[in-house]
Amino acid sequence: MTKPSIRSSALAGTCLALLALAGCSDQGGENFDVSTQVGPDPVLPEPQDSLIPDLKVAPVVGWQEGQTPTVAEGLTITAYATDLANPRTVHTLPNGDVLVVQSRGPEGKAPSRPKDIIRGWIMAISHGETGPQKESNLITLLRDTNRDGVVDERHDLLTGLASPFGLAFADNTLYVAAADAILAFPYTPGQTEITEPPRVLTPLPGGPINHHWTKDLALSPDGRFLYASVGSNSNIVENGLEAEKGRAAIWQVDRATGAARVYASGLRNPNGLTFNPETGALWAVINERDELGPNLVPDYMTSVQEGAFYGWPWSYYGDHVDVRVHPPRPDMVEKAIAPDYALSSHVAALGMTFAAGSALPAPYTAGAFVGEHGSWNRDAFNGYKVGFIAFEAGKPVGKVQDVVTGFLDGDSVRGRPVGVGIDGTGALLVADDAGNTVWRVANADGSVTPQPVATDQPSAAATSTPAAPSVDAQAAPAPDAAAATAAPATAAPAGSPADPAAPADPAASPAPAAPAAPAAPAAPAAPPAPAAPADPAAPTAPAAGNAPSPAPMEVAPAEFPAGAGTAGQ
Repeated sequence: MTKPSIRSSALAGTCLALLALAGCSDQGGENFDVSTQVGPDPVLPEPQDSLIPDLKVAPVVGWQEGQTPTVAEGLTITAYATDLANPRTVHTLPNGDVLVVQSRGPEGKAPSRPKDIIRGWIMAISHGETGPQKESNLITLLRDTNRDGVVDERHDLLTGLASPFGLAFADNTLYVAAADAILAFPYTPGQTEITEPPRVLTPLPGGPINHHWTKDLALSPDGRFLYASVGSNSNIVENGLEAEKGRAAIWQVDRATGAARVYASGLRNPNGLTFNPETGALWAVINERDELGPNLVPDYMTSVQEGAFYGWPWSYYGDHVDVRVHPPRPDMVEKAIAPDYALSSHVAALGMTFAAGSALPAPYTAGAFVGEHGSWNRDAFNGYKVGFIAFEAGKPVGKVQDVVTGFLDGDSVRGRPVGVGIDGTGALLVADDAGNTVWRVANADGSVTPQPVATDQPSAAATSTPAAPSVDAQAAPAPDAAAATAAPATAAPAGSPADPAAPADPAASPAPAAPAAPAAPAAPAAPPAPAAPADPAAPTAPAAGNAPSPAPMEVAPAEFPAGAGTAGQ
């Protein structure tokens, strides 16, 4: 993230007086019960489109010695690692070693609009990034040699990365999702440093504007595919639809070839990618749009269906139209499907992991943990916790149960939870980027799993993994005659993602095929031919060095009328 300049900070400070007025007005909703927005059928009040949104920024005060978050009955919490540099995600390897990804946003195009400058200033305060900062953008390895819940060794495994976030491990390869590429590093569990250069498995949409830069990763249960989250480049396409190509989507990437496609779209800012080990279904948590009032739009978690479109930018929660986006697209609204489970408005959910295989006690054995980073654009704080949602028959049920709280300290914050995961002993790990700590939440009776629990686990439901993109896959056709006034749609190259705003008809998706064995991913019948190097406008991560890159992934031309996808504000 481009840090605010002195001039920008002055402008932001001037605007605070106006923004404070927004916080003083009820906007018809500060007495709203946000618990009514938790579950499969959330209450959605009328939108309140205003130039000045509600605002309440919590400055970071950090943790004093001996302070910890609060945990639910039957659990204990300890600091697993401290003095980190913006820890965002955690990942456990097969031998029990834990990798902690520490990152800050990439430098990009300087903001020009007042609200973008204000947003950058807000993000800097809420992340505790207004003073001197430790060197970040690295991956640290934590080793608990005797499985007693205490880190015995700590090593910086990789440094100099380009805003890393998601990780996956398979076949002695560590995959790192940086801000603009998925990198593949040769790696054998037990190593404490990686010195070999990576290859670029595939580029991902990046700068110069990279509004939602975090790219999460999940390995399919059969080990054949990686799934990568790519957030939108704006709140509601203020930068134009052209800037959203390949974004607000989840990509499917073939590990053997780097061939890729958009798997699902209309997801404004997806993170926390994970597979339900019982059903094999892919799940994610999504940060929804802002500036419709303090109680819209609820962030959510959902199973991610192949070929599905989830509404962004034209609608939310199915057919609830966002009138700020012009021209309206009723055809796209009709395609939009509602998510599975709402988490309430502006909680900023960024991490998710299933509890299966952990050593935690009931009721935390059948369901998922979600890390809620916390709100900044509503007067009453929301989020700032780790919750647990029970699952039955593959679906979430009931309300969110608070598991880890105490991150708030009045109008300040001690920390903010981001990624969550299970460590090698079966305890829950919580990455706290504002507190620069990874917390370990364990069973109060000291129970641990008999063997290390890895993040990337094969599943009994592996046969549910979707088929690879077909070699002759094409972009989705224009949905109507009006859309055809744009540049004609052309066939996308093999492995190319479809236009995120015009997803392929789910009914026309390729039929699932039997997956290859995890240790030997099957290559497609006709791998794509080599192509020209990637567009310099989307550079590979610095850590890639001179690593060979696959063919660039071209996104089909936008299939919309001129001026489509622009916000009316």
